[in-house]
Amino acid sequence: MSSSDVSLLPTLGQEDDQTSKLIRKSKESPFVPIGIAGFASVVAYGLFKLKARGNKKMSVHLIHMRVAAQGCVVGAMTLGVLYSMFKEHFAKPREEKNAFLHK
Repeated sequence: MSSSDVSLLPTLGQEDDQTSKLIRKSKESPFVPIGIAGFASVVAYGLFKLKARGNKKMSVHLIHMRVAAQGCVVGAMTLGVLYSMFKEHFAKPREEKNAFLHK
């Protein structure tokens, strides 16, 4: 291999560290961190209420918490898909039409 070949493997000194990558991805699809935050809050609430669940069985409590956490994640994913569809099919053609009219 010659020295002019471009390496396909990432280097250690690359500018994209994990934090900047997460921030960039969050700007591209803002509902992913919302889903993660919803999941984490349901898990934290479930752990907090674990002792004070009353006569409810442990398995029933865990099933309810799992369903609530999945609901947060699936809801955020659905909102994200709807948001990206809106941006792609409604907002983008409107901008293109305005740009065409102002030429």
